[in-house]
Amino acid sequence: MKGTLLKISVGVLLAVLAGAWIVGRNIEVVLNRVDSVTLPRVSERAMRIHASTLVVDLHADSLLFGRDLLERSRRGQVDLPRLREGGVGLQFFTIVTRVPMSRDINRTSADAPDVVSLLGLTGGLGYATRSPYERALLQLSRLADTVARSQGGLMAVESRDDLQSLIDARKRDPNVVGALSGIEGAHALDGELANVDELFNRGLRMLALTHFFDNRLAGSAHGVERHGLTALGRRVIARSEELGIVIDLAHLSPAAIDDVLSIVTAPTLVSHTGVRGTCDNPRNLSDRHIRAIAKGGGVIGIGYFEMAICGRELSDIVAAMRHIRDLVGADHIALGSDYDGSIIAGFDTSQIPAITQTLLDQEFSEEEVRKIIGGNVVRVLRAVLPPVSKRL
Repeated sequence: MKGTLLKISVGVLLAVLAGAWIVGRNIEVVLNRVDSVTLPRVSERAMRIHASTLVVDLHADSLLFGRDLLERSRRGQVDLPRLREGGVGLQFFTIVTRVPMSRDINRTSADAPDVVSLLGLTGGLGYATRSPYERALLQLSRLADTVARSQGGLMAVESRDDLQSLIDARKRDPNVVGALSGIEGAHALDGELANVDELFNRGLRMLALTHFFDNRLAGSAHGVERHGLTALGRRVIARSEELGIVIDLAHLSPAAIDDVLSIVTAPTLVSHTGVRGTCDNPRNLSDRHIRAIAKGGGVIGIGYFEMAICGRELSDIVAAMRHIRDLVGADHIALGSDYDGSIIAGFDTSQIPAITQTLLDQEFSEEEVRKIIGGNVVRVLRAVLPPVSKRL
């Protein structure tokens, strides 16, 4: 009898573990789905502009979920085949290392249980036993492996030379796509300044100081204290600028944004956000900060998700862009989807030309459109990235 009960118990446990593994491997079906909105017909003019511009998306969290990004998938919102279909020339792949389960836009504690650990445990992705820094290394290795296996279809962009090589390669073959890596939340440094150099050596080229919670470097817009920069945060920014790593202001508290802008010497990016002028919540930028970022030559990536734009329609995205243009000009706007970042999108990356069409339909000039869909980010990268790829 005891043996039978033991067999039943083991069987139940195995079934539960198998079920958890299946759920973990397919969690993107729930987290990163597309709930389609009506898209305009894309004209020949829009396609011409789109195809002749290096289209850049500043933020996708696709590395977190372990999919083979070289294969077209029914899950998620980004992979290489869909990037090609959408005419995206450069995708920023952003590394997520810790996400509080009970995160809240207004107040999130750093002590909340971690979703990434659970995802790693149930999906077999290896996160549960690793520190944030080790998780960052794992995802950087995943991207490097994807680039290597792509046989030239996906190019790592780590320098100004790499950027120019990408632009030249796409003139010969528009199916070539660039990949630039960033980190969402510098808690991934595990409190060690030296880890900035180590991550740079692995290809890191954009650094956001916070994600959903306050950390040892800076306060988050969604944190408990929402403090400014710490001494460690200032040292990390200084070292990042020395190396040629772009500073990302996404998710920072207002005090931390002020502190960063008071010390940076190069243009900054906001990889994925909205503006309070069209969607008023703590996640989004005030007019004061839009002006301050623009004054330093920075660029603001507009997200496609509800929290950023209070909707999912193309008109919601373009409304945020128009607000920035009317405030500081079109030189400071970019695409910042937040694809595969646990968002419900109205379209995936294969349908990005619809944004180009909508901008034209809403009377943005051709020059403004080219800047917004990629030109502005290229300008910042040319100002910040190291001249050539290097290892320390």
